[in-house]
Amino acid sequence: MQTLAQLKAGELLGVTSLQLVENLVEFPREIFELADTLEILDLSNNQLDSLPDDFARLKRLKILFASNNRFDTLPAVLGQCPALEMIGFKANQISRVPASSLPQQTRWLILTDNCISELPDTLGQLHRLQKLALAGNRLTSLPETMANCRNLELVRLSANALDALPNWLLQLPKLSWLAFAGNPFSHTLNDLHADVKGVLNVTLSDISLGEKLGEGASGIIYRGDWINHQLIQNTKTTAIAVKLFKGEVTSDGYPADELDCCLTTGMHPNLIKVLAHISEPEQLGLVMELIPNGFSNLGLPPSLVSCTRDTFKEGSHFSFDAVIKIALQLADAMAHMHAKHISHGDVYAHNMMIDKDNRLLFGDFGAASNLAKLSDSERLAMESIEVRALGCLIDDLLAFVDRAADPECFEKLSGLAAQTMQANLSCRPRFTGIKHALALMSESNLWFDSDKISGI
Repeated sequence: MQTLAQLKAGELLGVTSLQLVENLVEFPREIFELADTLEILDLSNNQLDSLPDDFARLKRLKILFASNNRFDTLPAVLGQCPALEMIGFKANQISRVPASSLPQQTRWLILTDNCISELPDTLGQLHRLQKLALAGNRLTSLPETMANCRNLELVRLSANALDALPNWLLQLPKLSWLAFAGNPFSHTLNDLHADVKGVLNVTLSDISLGEKLGEGASGIIYRGDWINHQLIQNTKTTAIAVKLFKGEVTSDGYPADELDCCLTTGMHPNLIKVLAHISEPEQLGLVMELIPNGFSNLGLPPSLVSCTRDTFKEGSHFSFDAVIKIALQLADAMAHMHAKHISHGDVYAHNMMIDKDNRLLFGDFGAASNLAKLSDSERLAMESIEVRALGCLIDDLLAFVDRAADPECFEKLSGLAAQTMQANLSCRPRFTGIKHALALMSESNLWFDSDKISGI
């Protein structure tokens, strides 16, 4: 992070990235002195409500973040920026998105937690658009022209006022991560704080919170210990992990919907075990089994460069056996979830943990959606979308195997990934079919009939 004083003193000439958090109420004109080099500008967490009319002078600017400001309109001048492709205006007061505000080359558009009720038809002209986050707005529909956004891979629509999922959305050829909980057409919750049958309901007074273990879009996870001795007996453990949800709306939707989807999914060996839930008026949370020592994250979140695809630690390496085992466990967990009419929405390596034996634990239901009110054809389409996400994971992991160690195995796995990612959703295998294929690959030295992986 840099300072306004440095900027005004000319100390930042030549920088490619600038972040200013100075309670700004006006755009600092000195930023234009960086126009020949500036590519990333982060003005989040200020008090801005407008950009200058000549903002497009920042001719090399590729990425603009202006979250947590006071904009009520997405600035029209953005559409004039010749290189701008990533735009983030989360948590403002935006109610208007002018047609002229969207650069043709946009790849990443984040408008989460605003007041938007309508989007312009020109959104359908953004043929490079890959990532679109619109959770926490007032949308009742999406422009039909968006059927032309055939490069869309990640879409967040949770916590809006949509009456239905558009048919064209469920047929986008590259869509892999979709969240839509908290809309009228998918609403399944009657009482956000009701007891959940079969799952303990506890309070924060039952728990002693310890160190912070991690943080995601929807909440913060702490290590904890039961104070209540009866709960120690009921759960057969003292040490626990506690996820406390943030606020009313997260980047993926309402905390209550995450809680609902997690509890509806129930138990599975490869899902992090839920022991209880916290449903206090001012705080929702989950109490989970503490992940055993020896587990670590399989991957890292997407970067500004990768956009929608996970990244991995430098020096990562996976054996073919590891890829098969990880994919098989994930396919089994996903088959379980979809049998319960729940989609995960965030099938990513960074939401998975593995140990030295490649045992998998999968969690983070922040983008999960309850499919109970969808039609059979819509539920099948949702499964096909998440099947593609599994294919992306296999494809990502194959970048870190020694292809020469077993060319045949590489071809089989890459062929399976290709089938899960084919453009025609109806031709993709089901999770049950993928399980069958991976099990045969694991047990029968890769000899399996690819025509038999369509599932049931």
